[in-house]
Amino acid sequence: MYKRLSQLLLLLLSVFITGLAQQAATTTQDTKPATQPAPPKTFLKVGQPAPEFTLTDTSGKPVKLSDFKGKKNVVLAFYVLAFTGG
Repeated sequence: MYKRLSQLLLLLLSVFITGLAQQAATTTQDTKPATQPAPPKTFLKVGQPAPEFTLTDTSGKPVKLSDFKGKKNVVLAFYVLAFTGG
């Protein structure tokens, strides 16, 4: 009986200490000043045509921006970490 009681007490104590450690870790993370990333550097100006580039489509074929010139409007959307599993 005494052995079980001491094991239970030890278990509760370790859970309590772990909770305190996690709380202290989140408190220190919350107090760090938030820094904003620097905006990307570009040489493009508003209204300037986009430079020529080539990307692969969903089937793996290369597609150039100039393929669409005068035919369709092109919109590039970047989804950070989309489809990466990260």
